[in-house]
Amino acid sequence: MSTRVRVRFAPSPTGPLHIGGVRTALFNYLFAKKHSGDFILRIEDTDQKRYVEGAEQYIIQALKWLNIPYDQGPDSDAEILEKYGSFRQSERKELYKKYAEELLTSGWAYYAFDTTEQLDAERLKSESEGGKFTYNWATRGTLQNSLALSEQEVQERINSGEPYVVRFKSPENQILELNDMIRGAITIDTNILDDKVLFKSDGMPTYHLANIVDDHLMEITHVIRGEEWLPSLALHVLLYRAFGWEAPEFAHLPLILKSVGKGKLSKRDGDKLGFPVFPLQWTDPVSGEISTGYREQGYYPEAVVNFLAFLGWNPGTEQELFTLEQLVQSFEIEKVQKAGARFDPDKTKWYNHQYLQKRSNEDLAKELHAYIAQSTSHETNLEIGYLSQVVALLKERVNFVKELIVEGDFFLKAPEVFQEKAVKKQWKEQTAAYMNQVADVIASVKDFDSQTIEETVKSWIAEQELSFGQVMPPLRLALVGAMKGPHVFDIIALIGKEQTLSRIQYAITKLG
Repeated sequence: MSTRVRVRFAPSPTGPLHIGGVRTALFNYLFAKKHSGDFILRIEDTDQKRYVEGAEQYIIQALKWLNIPYDQGPDSDAEILEKYGSFRQSERKELYKKYAEELLTSGWAYYAFDTTEQLDAERLKSESEGGKFTYNWATRGTLQNSLALSEQEVQERINSGEPYVVRFKSPENQILELNDMIRGAITIDTNILDDKVLFKSDGMPTYHLANIVDDHLMEITHVIRGEEWLPSLALHVLLYRAFGWEAPEFAHLPLILKSVGKGKLSKRDGDKLGFPVFPLQWTDPVSGEISTGYREQGYYPEAVVNFLAFLGWNPGTEQELFTLEQLVQSFEIEKVQKAGARFDPDKTKWYNHQYLQKRSNEDLAKELHAYIAQSTSHETNLEIGYLSQVVALLKERVNFVKELIVEGDFFLKAPEVFQEKAVKKQWKEQTAAYMNQVADVIASVKDFDSQTIEETVKSWIAEQELSFGQVMPPLRLALVGAMKGPHVFDIIALIGKEQTLSRIQYAITKLG
């Protein structure tokens, strides 16, 4: 086995990449880079019935968007491909047959001819007797396989083209002492194991055989994968022993749990509660159904990476914001928790808010301009300099750039309607007269900055012996159309004298 750390992320292209899979990829990447090793992408597409067009490209695009680059994968150069072979399992088919035959020869595997109907009958029989059927040491001697049939009959069946599978021959009466980097020592009695199918009748391997062969040939030193593969650990370790190969170290990551209720986080949970569970938008090639992604929802890839890192891992400090480089430095597989990690949609927004605050006002203004360009309800010729000032006043109030359009719509377009509830509360009989007077005061201001405007207007309010409540709320309503927004005088300074006076006059005309 390689002395250099080599890990792999090996998704099946059966649909879009769930964030649980993304987290697996991220933890593999962090472990590899922490130990100056290689992070490999392998596409496990042996199950051709479940293969979905476009899923492989989606996986690659998602990793690129998240800035989790793999060192070797399906698009590697000729030298890498010559050394390790294709990184798509469907293109390694002939390899697996050879290794299945090696296990047959060594006695670690056997041919099984049992039909689906025969196995169903065995299950029903066991259930009727109050038990559960398991194809293993206790039953294999009475079934349709090369352990129970004569060598001649086995050969005749194979020669006649009768379908068969190759099963692993699990050992009897052994206690396996296994180790998991996260969960520690694990003890397994081999008598409870079933004889898994390694090679199917369609000439394709099952996951169990293919992934062991590939991990060995690709010199994988550490297998970091989801908790759902923990029940397969014993079989996989036994397969390494059967081949006489050194097994990699294993680590099984905790599940990502629903935000509400019990069980694993699913797409249905996201649909129900209104948050994505995929990194990128996915269009189902058969149904045409569209599932939104974190990218399309306005999340930054750094925020997605940061919140995923904290699903099941903790650095042991108070620090919550980490760049990818900082995550690499801090990551320790031993600090990954055993228990499932509950997904918190509000926390994901908090992370995005933090990363939005870190971006420059100009960069955010360019992003805002792009969103505005997609909308027909706002001016598209607004300058970046102006939008940068809008961003500066509003960015602490939002989690996503697109929310600036709603939060600051009055900066993009003068209000045409006024919030009914606010009008009833703020616009009194004398308000129009006060607004006409305050408009004259604002028109008289020469140095048109927020502080000067504020001092001038407040002085006038004091001179007239008015209350702030008589002037300031209706002034905000006239400028904004609702009781929201930043400091009123910051709004006035930014939209300018002409626009301010125009809005006041429009409100007076509209509200009387």
